[in-house]
Amino acid sequence: MAEYLPALRFLHALSVGGKRAVVAIDGRCGSGKTTLASLASACLPCTVFHMDDFFLPPQLRTPQRLAQPGENVHHERFLSEVLLPLSQGRQVVYQPFSCRTGALQPPVCCQPKPLVIVEGSYSMHPSLLPYYTHTLVLQITSDEQRRRLLLREGKEGFSAFAGRWIPLEEEYFSKYKLAELSSFTLTF
Repeated sequence: MAEYLPALRFLHALSVGGKRAVVAIDGRCGSGKTTLASLASACLPCTVFHMDDFFLPPQLRTPQRLAQPGENVHHERFLSEVLLPLSQGRQVVYQPFSCRTGALQPPVCCQPKPLVIVEGSYSMHPSLLPYYTHTLVLQITSDEQRRRLLLREGKEGFSAFAGRWIPLEEEYFSKYKLAELSSFTLTF
């Protein structure tokens, strides 16, 4: 986990800055977004929100929407349930989406800590960027991505990622030039 130390130092500096910091951690699948957020929550006073909890429900997956990069996440709901309340200093109440059941789960309430981390693919969607104080992008080579995804998902799971999720992410990264917008970048 030593490879995450530079990013953890960056997050630590934000956690002691005296003002609320809202940080998006975006990156390609397998780049370590969830791992970094988990490490940060274990050693820093922070609140973590996962973009996976805002996966786009089936009824919103229209061909028109999915034809646009970064639109397979429910960024509108994330904005209204998480980022707007955060920007107003209010308690956050949101409903995680379960991919297993295809439905929203019971509401989760939290009073965010001074460091707020939003981790996950599409966390740097253009509609969300104005609400972050900082952004962090995790870069990964295609060989390392393949190695990690094979370990995590197995051969069959990797095929699904290679056929669907990786091309969608590549289009998103290409269109929005996320690495150029990043406050901090870590490469694996």
